[in-house]
Amino acid sequence: MTKSILFVGVGGQGIILASKILTEGLIKFGYDVKMSEVHGMAQRGGSVTTQVRFGEKVYSPLIGVGEADVLVAFEKVEAARWISYLKEGGSLVVNDYEIYSMPVLIGQEQYPQNTLDELKSKVENLKIFSAAEVAQDLGNIKTQNIVLLGALIKALGLENLDWEGVIKDNLPEKMQEINIKAIKAGMNI
Repeated sequence: MTKSILFVGVGGQGIILASKILTEGLIKFGYDVKMSEVHGMAQRGGSVTTQVRFGEKVYSPLIGVGEADVLVAFEKVEAARWISYLKEGGSLVVNDYEIYSMPVLIGQEQYPQNTLDELKSKVENLKIFSAAEVAQDLGNIKTQNIVLLGALIKALGLENLDWEGVIKDNLPEKMQEINIKAIKAGMNI
């Protein structure tokens, strides 16, 4: 059976790195995997999505509306923006984190309020936590993407695979120890 994972967030949050580590790990463990990424205006703080599909045989990386088994939102408004892609009964993992768009920063718009309440009313299988706080406690806020990846791995029931080895294979040596801590912390949430 094919599983579909949609990562959503804002440029600079490490979404593509997290999805590449997931993809590399799944391939290493024998799954057929397809991945697609959309950068949008990523370097300007715009929306970024990656789609990862895996299973015995996968023909397309694309996830349609109502087809994602798991939606991983690196920023809470992005969760609300992409919620229609989550299938009924799917799981939503949300980073309780805010990144303000340029219109919000210059006072033209307000950051949406009550986003988490809206998500709670739409999704039964929901995990909300601050990956930023977890990453900060580990000593590097930039590892919140790997904390979220760890939470996703737990949600998928894949935590018994050798993710430490995958991190070592895909990150520079100086970044391995903190990211191994981050993925383990995510799996323990």
